[in-house]
Amino acid sequence: MAEKPVFLTPEGRARLEAELENLKTVRRAQVAERIHSAKEGGDIMENSAYDEAKNEQAFVEGRIMTIEQMLKNAVMIDTTRATDTVGLGSYVTVLERGAREDEIYQIVGSAEADPARGRISNESPIGRMLLGKRVGDEVQVKIPDGVRHLKIIEIQ
Repeated sequence: MAEKPVFLTPEGRARLEAELENLKTVRRAQVAERIHSAKEGGDIMENSAYDEAKNEQAFVEGRIMTIEQMLKNAVMIDTTRATDTVGLGSYVTVLERGAREDEIYQIVGSAEADPARGRISNESPIGRMLLGKRVGDEVQVKIPDGVRHLKIIEIQ
């Protein structure tokens, strides 16, 4: 079975690579030192510092494996593509019916989604509905609170 592609912008790939480097070179060493110090503290059976360090070690190693898999399956988003339709990497300015101000979203892969910063996943309800649309198109997006009516104002 083929692995699911992980869509990344160049910036997103760089952030993951930097995080991976930090985990392998800095965090691993820090956790190993904590484990070593906790072992020197005596009986590891009742040693909460040792247990915490081992749990952190498991987290760090799991995160390393996750990032390595994401990078292995990475599909780079072409941020220089034409802007006549919404696609991965597009910045989309939308105006919601009844709203006074527009909103700007960047369509990214789920690994880079950060809705608080306007980066929405291509797999999210809004992201899915915007893909392939053009300036002037209107979409209705079903969300848990009801339906949002959005008009595309600009694509960059």
